[in-house]
Amino acid sequence: MNYSKKDFFIIDGHCDTVHHFRETKGYNFSETNSIGHIDLPRLKEGGISLQFFALFVEPEYKPFQALQRTLQLAEHFLCEMGKNSEQVKVIRTLQDLEEAMTQQKLGALMTLEGAEALEGGVEILQILYRLGLRGVGLTWNQRNGLADGVDVGAAAGGLTKLGKRMVQEMNRLGIIVDGAHIAPRGFFDLLETSTKPIVITHANAAALCSHPRNLTDEQLRALRDHGGVVGLTFFPDFIAEKGQATLAQLLDHFCYIADHFGIDILAIGADYDGIETTVEELSDVSKVPLLLNGLLERGFSKKEVQKIAGENLLNIVRNTLPREEKIF
Repeated sequence: MNYSKKDFFIIDGHCDTVHHFRETKGYNFSETNSIGHIDLPRLKEGGISLQFFALFVEPEYKPFQALQRTLQLAEHFLCEMGKNSEQVKVIRTLQDLEEAMTQQKLGALMTLEGAEALEGGVEILQILYRLGLRGVGLTWNQRNGLADGVDVGAAAGGLTKLGKRMVQEMNRLGIIVDGAHIAPRGFFDLLETSTKPIVITHANAAALCSHPRNLTDEQLRALRDHGGVVGLTFFPDFIAEKGQATLAQLLDHFCYIADHFGIDILAIGADYDGIETTVEELSDVSKVPLLLNGLLERGFSKKEVQKIAGENLLNIVRNTLPREEKIF
């Protein structure tokens, strides 16, 4: 059962490809590479319409060089997108999104994975907003000044006072709030604090794979009731207990969440270039159509697959980003 790429607006809610820009020898975003999972030709082949590009600050830069590293990565992202501006549009506003769709350009949305760079206060967030930042994951796996990540363990706390203030400012500016990697107490604090639906950009169902980064039924239910979305990841460790997974097992996660919590919560968050291994059938972004065909073969309707492929996450983008860039 095959489909035309024109039938779907596909969004991938998370990748770490920015690290290849300027820093991986032999990699060129504009050309097809044997390195990594994502480049412009393979994004086109996979039918991706909007790609979230994360700025991931490695642990060795935390905490004291986190802002410096974030600024370096932001420059790498903006430079690479600028070089390919005839085919790519950086999404800062809803107007940008509409132009990208009209012009059939790839939309590129800059996000931050782990908010150590923001510990200096809301002014730092505002500066990064001016640079085009439109999504923030409050934690990676560790504790920071905003919240605790999942690796902190059973004693992990929730959002700090600064964390709550930052979420409120993200809501005001029009920045998507991402709860991937956050510890459970912080997850529920996010739902209480954010006036906009949040996203979990890359995680799966804990009921099928008990990895600490996956979401429990309680979390999935609360996320659904808040109007949020979870992007399911292609990382085998999050799909099957033994860390070896097939496309069929990934499809099981989609089916489980759809059956228990509905279609509107589901999205794609592959985590390409942030994971060492992938589901074998989804070895790079060009293979995403195999996932959508798999969903159709499992009995999802075309309309349901359109929601999963992009519409659910697109609703979050449209309900969060500003119509025009804020001046303040």
